[in-house]
Amino acid sequence: MNMKWIAVGLAGFTLSFIHHGADAQNASSAKVGPVTSSKPALTVTAVKIGQANLETKLAAHGNIAAWQEASIGSESSGLRIAEVLVNVGDMVSKGQLLARFANESVLADIAQAKAALAEAEATALEASNNADRARGLQASGAISKQQIGQYLTSEQTAKARVSAAKAVLDVQQLRLKYTQVLAPDSGLISARSATVGAVIGNGTELFKLIRQARLEWRAEVTSAELSKITKGMRVNLIAPNGELANGRVRVIGPTVEVSNRTGLVYVDIVPSKDKKSDQAFKAGMFARGEFILGSAAAFIVPQQAVVVRDGFSFVFKINPDRRVTQVKVQTGQRSLVNGVEQIEIVNGISVGSQIAASGVGFLNDGDLVQLVETPVSGQKK
Repeated sequence: MNMKWIAVGLAGFTLSFIHHGADAQNASSAKVGPVTSSKPALTVTAVKIGQANLETKLAAHGNIAAWQEASIGSESSGLRIAEVLVNVGDMVSKGQLLARFANESVLADIAQAKAALAEAEATALEASNNADRARGLQASGAISKQQIGQYLTSEQTAKARVSAAKAVLDVQQLRLKYTQVLAPDSGLISARSATVGAVIGNGTELFKLIRQARLEWRAEVTSAELSKITKGMRVNLIAPNGELANGRVRVIGPTVEVSNRTGLVYVDIVPSKDKKSDQAFKAGMFARGEFILGSAAAFIVPQQAVVVRDGFSFVFKINPDRRVTQVKVQTGQRSLVNGVEQIEIVNGISVGSQIAASGVGFLNDGDLVQLVETPVSGQKK
């Protein structure tokens, strides 16, 4: 009987202990409350906003044109083109033979002119001898003064006919010279209308030549920006295919177009060692360029650190607790600094601020991030 009550007592004590332990566990859980996750949303590269000297540029557009284009025409009339020696795209040197006219008829005219000159010279010699004899007889009175005057006049007339015959010969020899069409300067043949067998008139254009193969960029600049440009200023040119070239301002146009208030700036395209770059620019192309106005200190960040959302630019500032704050910024020009594409921050955040430079497209305001440090933006590693 006593053993039965002992067993009942032990069972009750055990149940009481279990119930008390469960209450204590529930009380502890109620005291701690829910646990907040501290797992970073993303591992990002962190950079500090740095300062660097950036080139101040002025963008413009305009046409590529020949520096000077020479029109090479025919100086012969009624002659047939016998030979054309160059074509469009050929480089020629000054004095090089470009085309030749048939010269048979001109050679015949020269022979005729030479014969006429010889006849005139013979007549002049005879007239000169007669005049000399008349002068010798003038004192003796053997011939009249009238006859003496006729001999002297014949002498002068014969000399004039010799001069006229020489002039005719000179004209024919000049015609022979003009049967050869020569390059007036070195350069590039840009157009050709000469064809073998054509009989053309005097003054007809046969070729066009870009003198010295020099091209220029005629930039259209607003009247408000013309004052920023100076003669000799450096220019970066970009061809339609992306090829780059250097240029120098040669002349600033003296007038402004009334219709659109823009003026022309004439920029010489500087030949480069890379022929591929030079060949990328052709007369008649529309190209863009940048005038290098100077350099100025600017706040820069890697281009990949800026994200565009809803038409606005943002960066993610990293706070001391490693949470990010989305900050709206105003961006400026893009430049290559130490081999890295950088973008200028005009306002919105101060220099020295730490921002995320990678994975910004996946971040949201308030996210916790894991950091990987990098040097200050704009400085060498």
